[in-house]
Amino acid sequence: MKASRLLVLLATLALPAAWPPAAATAGEETLGPRVTRSQFTSAVRDREPVDRVDVLTNDRRRVYFFTELHGLAGQTVTHRWSWQGRVMAEIRFPVGGPRWRVWSSKNLLPAWTGTWEVSVLDGQGRVLHRARLRYVPAGDPAAPAS
Repeated sequence: MKASRLLVLLATLALPAAWPPAAATAGEETLGPRVTRSQFTSAVRDREPVDRVDVLTNDRRRVYFFTELHGLAGQTVTHRWSWQGRVMAEIRFPVGGPRWRVWSSKNLLPAWTGTWEVSVLDGQGRVLHRARLRYVPAGDPAAPAS
């Protein structure tokens, strides 16, 4: 009985040293490859999205997807555009630095209403992030006010 209490006491004393993990001193790169920002937008200016679009009406024909990446230097990242579960486009980007911003665009036909999804894939094809956009008929009650 004394041995088991000693084991519990030792385990309890060891926890504060191991948890929580010490803060990284090398900065964000230690957190691993990731998407730090992403959004659909109506345009990109000076490497930044001009707005956030969550719902788009089908009288608008083009939309952009902006992504800020960290820790992926030297890899190729892909924006995979899907509609109704069908891959409609794949755009590949070489990542040139530890913090890198990329964007792609898609021309949409008015008949392609429904949910659009962009998956951000790393060089091995693993999904790093997903985002969805609703493309609705103009005049739809779900449409944003202009």
